[in-house]
This record gives sequence, C-alpha cells and structure tokens, in this order.
Amino acid sequence: MSLKTVLVLASVALASQAYAQSTAGTMVVVPAFGEVTHPNDEALAHFMIEEQDKDKTAAASRVNQKMKQGTEIIRKEDPQARLKTYGYYTYPVYSEVRPLLNGTMPKPNIVGWRVGQYLEVKTQNLTGLPKTTAAAQKVLGLNGLNYGLSPATTKKLDEQRIAVTYRNLSERIASIAKAMGRQPADAVLDTVDFEGSGNYAGGQERVEVMGMRAAKAQMADSGQVPEPSFEPGETTLQMRLVGKVKFK
Repeated sequence: MSLKTVLVLASVALASQAYAQSTAGTMVVVPAFGEVTHPNDEALAHFMIEEQDKDKTAAASRVNQKMKQGTEIIRKEDPQARLKTYGYYTYPVYSEVRPLLNGTMPKPNIVGWRVGQYLEVKTQNLTGLPKTTAAAQKVLGLNGLNYGLSPATTKKLDEQRIAVTYRNLSERIASIAKAMGRQPADAVLDTVDFEGSGNYAGGQERVEVMGMRAAKAQMADSGQVPEPSFEPGETTLQMRLVGKVKFK
C-alpha cells in the first residue's frame, strides 16, 4: 500500500471519527406513524316515522302505533340489537298566505299537524341487517346507516396500533442513526409522546371508511319491501407519536 493511500484512509477515518463525535449529545425529535385496518363489525341504523293529519291526536296515535310495530319487528328479527327511541316531535302545519292588496301579510292558520319519532338500532348482526331493515321498512322509513367498530374490536386494534407505531419509531431511529454515522445502540430514547401533545406533532387520528350511509328514505308502504344492499366496509385507525432521542 502506498503512502498516499495510507494518508487518504487515515484522513477518511479521522473525518468519520470527527463526524461521529460532532453528534455526541445531540437530541433528535423523531415522529412516527402507524395504522391498522379492520372490517367493520357494528352498524348503527336510524329509522323514523312521520304522520300528518288535521287532527293532532290522530297523527300522534298513528305514529305511536307504527313505532311500536316497528320496534317489535326489529326485536323479532334481531333479538341482540340495542334499540333507543328519540326525537319525538309535534309541529303545526300552516296554511299558505299571500300578501294582501295593501301589502300586509295575513296571519296563517293551522291546517294540520306533523308528528314523528326516530329509532336508533345498534347491532353486530351485519349478515341479517338487510333482512331486518326490509322487514322494518314495511312500517318505518330508513333515515340513515353508519358502520363502525365494536368497543371490543376497537380495544384490540388499539393495542395493535400502539405496537405498530412504536415499531415504526424504532425503525426510524435506526435509519437516523445510520444517516448520522452512528450505531442504533448509541441512541438513548429519552421521551415517547403517545399523545402527540407537543407542538412538534399532530394528535391521534381515527379515519373511518364507511361501507354505506343511507340518506333520508321515503316511508315504505305496507307491501313487501325487497332487501336493501349494504356493504359494511372497513375502518382504519391511525396513530402518531413523537420520540426524543439523545445520542451518546
């Protein structure tokens, strides 16, 4: 080996050593990201009934009767479903009025009443949901449908999400150490912020992919209703964390 080559290698070694020493005590903020995806296993359906009549009592009676019939149908089709009624309303219906010749507006008269009520149905029986919905639509209208994850599945996925995100942090620390000319063992993890509460990182995110969300539906008549087509889809849970790493 020539003297020139020896000098060049020595210079490179000294430069590398000096570079490595220059990063001693350096604090590095490392963001990490992780996500897990799972098929939705819970549905939240909203049904409604509305009646209009000149007689407020008659409208309310029909609403009460049909809501009772609808809840009984759903309980029969899906005994494990959780039901909750809400949003009972009674509104007057006014006559249309037009301005008089003198420009004044006459006072409208009450010509009828609108009475309605909503029903929330939460179920994990996604296979039987189309059949349950079709049966209920003989009496009630489907007002909305959302899919998501059950609490048990969410808890299980949260454990996986933390593990995936922490693994991503470890991988990024190793890559940063390599880029700095250091060994991963030289990196000492000082802080791990799973909340992402510092101003250097965003917080946790939950991105839900709906399989189907129904718009307001018209009231079904008393005839047979074909089963609707539903696609539950999947939900993706995301997490961001920040780690503070100090190099020896």
